Amino acid sequence: MNLSALQACIRDIPDFPRPGVIFKDITPLLGNSAGFRWTVDQLAERIAAHRPDALVAIESRGFLFGAALAASLDLPLQIVRKPGKLPYKTISMAYELEYGADTVEAHADAFAAGDRYAIVDDLIATGGTAAATAALIESQQAVVACCAFVIELGFLHGRDKLARFPVESLLHYED
Repeated sequence: MNLSALQACIRDIPDFPRPGVIFKDITPLLGNSAGFRWTVDQLAERIAAHRPDALVAIESRGFLFGAALAASLDLPLQIVRKPGKLPYKTISMAYELEYGADTVEAHADAFAAGDRYAIVDDLIATGGTAAATAALIESQQAVVACCAFVIELGFLHGRDKLARFPVESLLHYED
């Protein structure tokens, strides 16, 4: 496996979820056990270099990679979700979207002060959700060790919102 083979496992879906958008569909990658394993191994290697104490996976596709990475790296996993999805006391962080606002939540005991967390998601687009997740982590006096993504849509400049943190991504799309 290599990056070209990985890219071949990503399916483009034009005009989803709205006209003009080309959705990067990871389901073919999930259906390719060798490709998925290789992707997890590549991300694990990059994340390990930043010495995190735990991983933080972002809802929902980030959970798929986060769980596999946590098992591979033998690290604890915390999750960040949309509001109202977690059963225990939560902390939250609101953030601005292109048209409106959203919020991410984690359990109130998810982050320990001083611990280092690697944020994991399948894709970075505008960077708003990852930046809000980083702010949530930092609000608890914890540290963002790095942010890791399978796919980066570079033309949306999401990395700019994460400029204070190391950002790792496997596939880069510039248009």
